[in-house]
Amino acid sequence: MSDTTLTLAPAILAGTHVRLEPLARGHIEGLLAAAREDLGLYRWSSIPSSVMEMAQYVDAALAAREDGSALPFATVRNADGAVIGSTRFFLIERWVWPAGHPGASRPGPDGCEIGYTWLAASAVRSAANTEAKLLMLTHAFEVWGVYRVCFHTDVRNERSRAALARIGAKFEGVLRAHRLAADLTPRDSARYSIVGADWPEVKRQLRQRLGARD
Repeated sequence: MSDTTLTLAPAILAGTHVRLEPLARGHIEGLLAAAREDLGLYRWSSIPSSVMEMAQYVDAALAAREDGSALPFATVRNADGAVIGSTRFFLIERWVWPAGHPGASRPGPDGCEIGYTWLAASAVRSAANTEAKLLMLTHAFEVWGVYRVCFHTDVRNERSRAALARIGAKFEGVLRAHRLAADLTPRDSARYSIVGADWPEVKRQLRQRLGARD
């Protein structure tokens, strides 16, 4: 496996409405304030509600960044600099290409997942999620050159599933007892993906949706 340290280095992904800053312990207070706007919003997600839990959440994300398996961000609203949530790339994959194959010398990963995404209640119906997804997908497909980005959500989470469909992700099926759910039961996950061939149209639609919100 080739060295991906430079390719996967933390970077600020900046848009008109939000910027995604590399997650740091300095974001803990802002994340906690964002989560506490309405804890009832996170029925299907395990979002920390205390300082200790949020610190553990951030530290675990930073440990994943250190081992190269994730790239976590704090979502920051440009208008006032408020932290309004978090998201990350994770399960960042490098496929095992045969020696001498052009794929073996690719500088970036071959696939990844976007998840651990949540927003403060006040940001849910804003342009924040649309622009954050545009920023992340642009980075994944146009900087890293991935072949696939996938998403998983609790099959019961209709709001999340509708949001994924709106951004152009394709439903692939349900993975049974896939992960631990927020209610500590085996979670069935609805799986969605965007592949390289989908990206130009997905990008066009995301830009169109953002334009309608401006």
